[in-house]
Amino acid sequence: MAVEKKDFRIVFMGTPDFAVSSLKAMLEAGYQVVGVVTAPDKPAGRGKKLSQTAVKKFALEHGLKVLQPPRLKNPEFLEELKALKADLQVVVAFRMLPEQVWAMPPFGTVNLHASLLPQYRGAAPIHHAIINGEKQTGLTTFLLQKEIDTGNILLQKKLDIGPDETVGELHDRMMALGGELLVETIERLRKGEITPVDQQALMKPGTLLKPAPKIFKENCHIQWNNDVHTVHNFIRGLSPYPGAFSLLKSPSGDEYTVKIFKASGEFSSEQLHPGAIVTDGKTFLKVAVADGFIYIYDLQKEGKKRLRTEEFLRGFTIDENWYFT
Repeated sequence: MAVEKKDFRIVFMGTPDFAVSSLKAMLEAGYQVVGVVTAPDKPAGRGKKLSQTAVKKFALEHGLKVLQPPRLKNPEFLEELKALKADLQVVVAFRMLPEQVWAMPPFGTVNLHASLLPQYRGAAPIHHAIINGEKQTGLTTFLLQKEIDTGNILLQKKLDIGPDETVGELHDRMMALGGELLVETIERLRKGEITPVDQQALMKPGTLLKPAPKIFKENCHIQWNNDVHTVHNFIRGLSPYPGAFSLLKSPSGDEYTVKIFKASGEFSSEQLHPGAIVTDGKTFLKVAVADGFIYIYDLQKEGKKRLRTEEFLRGFTIDENWYFT
């Protein structure tokens, strides 16, 4: 049975910019957001001044009630959440919820996930899709249940991934489309027009699930002995954040950590040792991999600004006796 839009109460939960786009879309669609749950303020910068989440800033600008529980099982928070009498909770880029939170509203809790579930369950689906060289990904809305990213699917939208598209570029496209998909999901749920689908029903026999675990710094080291496609996908799958890095070494043994943000691949029968550098010292820089070279266009030495290759080479003299490892 449909609930009138004006009577349909929603609590939104999210933290980063990716979530702001969805909250904005819900408000623009005329939904009644009765509360916003986000992470507590954290000290940031040199002065350790308390910093608000992107969602909190947006919520306060729009006069929304904000809750910032340090613990989601805190009895006071649970009472406050219950008092909001939400018909539906919406989660976008937030943390894992305990059952007493996600099971609270009568319409359940909807999550927006940046992959075509059941593939790429986990914290970094956009990164892993590009790193794995996928040509297509998408967005999924689903109902939360106990196991992470396993709930029944509501709606999905497919997106093609460009051959040189970075995780940052894909993230921004998905951010806007995610808000649209979420609004459509809420509208159809409110009207009783969606039949949730068990993820198991979408899995063909023998389907291999690709996970999307959180990425840590130690996972971002470029392995130059891989092939052109693998290295190129790895670099763009970590650009701009957290950034693929390599160690640049001089003939005398000096070592510099360098992040690489933009690159392209070139297949070649010329076989150099992986990590070997080819450069004119002025306009181009390429690095040997197993079956060719990676051209570097955009990079950053630790503690310095991000620069185009030509700018980098003007301020930092390297030649073909240097190498990446």
